[in-house]
Amino acid sequence: MKTLLCIVALAAAFVGALAIGTRANASSQTVAANAVAPEFTGINQWINSPPLTMSSLRGKVVLVDFWTYSCINCIHTLPYVKQWYEKYKDQGLVVVGVHTPEYPYEANSSNLQDAIKRYGIHYPVAQDNDNATWNAWQNQYWPATYLIDAQGKVVYHTIGEGRYEETEAQIKKLLAQAKG
Repeated sequence: MKTLLCIVALAAAFVGALAIGTRANASSQTVAANAVAPEFTGINQWINSPPLTMSSLRGKVVLVDFWTYSCINCIHTLPYVKQWYEKYKDQGLVVVGVHTPEYPYEANSSNLQDAIKRYGIHYPVAQDNDNATWNAWQNQYWPATYLIDAQGKVVYHTIGEGRYEETEAQIKKLLAQAKG
């Protein structure tokens, strides 16, 4: 079922991109724009970081990336997420990968750690095996990217592949606002 959702995410992103004046991914089924970002909850383990909370990240711009390591669409987005992390981490961007498994083997911690090493991911990854954070965010797709402003509000959301230039422009805008 979740594989189908990965495919549906791409179709939804494409159809949404055709809509003028709306966010391609605006949906009542996900956390609302300008809502306070939900906390990370029910995390099995944190990789590359001690446990993080949204409240402790106030004052920072946060990119939350919902992914799973064997979803091809997620794999295609990883180079962009990693690049943003490297490029903007010293300017106040915090990237958090929320790994919510689609298949039972993806819930295995050593498999996830191997994938993180293989993909060269150095930012924090929250292992969300029970879908607790996924559900708190009312997320439904892999990959899904959320940007949270320095006040802790969700201000941008995209699903699937693409929209990389738009997402980076939003990151730059939020970092500039956080400095000002």
